[in-house]
Amino acid sequence: MVDDAGWLAIASRAPSPNFDARPPGVAVELIVIHAISLPPDEFGGPGIVELFTNRLDPAAHPYYPTICGLRVSAHFLIRRDGELIQFVSCLQRAWHAGVSSWRGRAACNDFSIGIELEGCDSIAFTEQQYRTLAGLVTELKARYPIEDLVGHSDIAPGRKTDPGPCFDWERLGSLRR
Repeated sequence: MVDDAGWLAIASRAPSPNFDARPPGVAVELIVIHAISLPPDEFGGPGIVELFTNRLDPAAHPYYPTICGLRVSAHFLIRRDGELIQFVSCLQRAWHAGVSSWRGRAACNDFSIGIELEGCDSIAFTEQQYRTLAGLVTELKARYPIEDLVGHSDIAPGRKTDPGPCFDWERLGSLRR
């Protein structure tokens, strides 16, 4: 269950400093699904958590110097084995969507919860990830007035591709409504 402070009891916590307050009176109405892998197309390492907590070592991989200065986060990460990690309270604004718009409404970070799946555009997501995601979406929809469930590519078309062509939206079935 999501508690009154916006934290999910079953998720492990890795608090990120990359968040701020949502605008006053703005409700959480959107869930944005992302995909991330660090290093690119590799799974299981500490890179994602280190990026979201500003501890990414630029010397750890040749790709890391290009991103180590980013200040980004998401509310949740679902690892390949289904492990759920929470970085930011659902009551706060995580920095996951960037320049974005949904149904004519800009600044999606203001009214959304960001869920990162450990993955990429070219490899299928795991059964464990879909199970964890379905449970998380069900819990969030029970707690907040969620109206839509979209991909990062839907709110930032032309700029983002995630969760990518390997993400099976049909697996979420009625949760999208």
